[in-house]
Amino acid sequence: MTDRIEDRGRDDGHDDGHDDGRDTAPQADAETARFMERFASELTQAGMQRMASRVFAALLVSEEGAMTSAELSERLRISPAAVSGAIRYLSQVDLVGREHVPGSRRDRYVLHNHIWYETFLRRDQLLSRWGKLLRDGSEIVGPDTAAGHRVAETAEFFDFLHDEMNRVLDRWKARKDAERAAATGAE
Repeated sequence: MTDRIEDRGRDDGHDDGHDDGRDTAPQADAETARFMERFASELTQAGMQRMASRVFAALLVSEEGAMTSAELSERLRISPAAVSGAIRYLSQVDLVGREHVPGSRRDRYVLHNHIWYETFLRRDQLLSRWGKLLRDGSEIVGPDTAAGHRVAETAEFFDFLHDEMNRVLDRWKARKDAERAAATGAE
């Protein structure tokens, strides 16, 4: 039997073992909850907003990769306003999308397919834009000045990352295509 996250919403001091009628979205077991919080902490340390990190991690470990605001609020024990702010941030950085729940007025928040591939593809496009801007900046600052050399070297670094990122993304796509082909052939 796995441990379950305690129901902090209940404050009457006892558990009678009966369903209280609330929406009983599956609760992560204690080990999954610890992992989710550890991963969210890593995302926060890397610069993502704390609540956005927690919401993203919760979506990542959810079976469908999608949850409603109420489900996120219940699972993370946070207010609907905190969920809303986190979703707004995650939507702005294209990590989640929104889809309508058929037959309901609710939306659910969904991780994009191939989220990491798409995220790094967008980062690669950003590196390309930065490289061009920095090359132009080197000319403006003066290519023969110390500042011009620093700006040019930064452009060179971003160009290098852009080229390497393209190769990595191409290899990843080929790998996943091969896995899908093998899985389809095995069926």
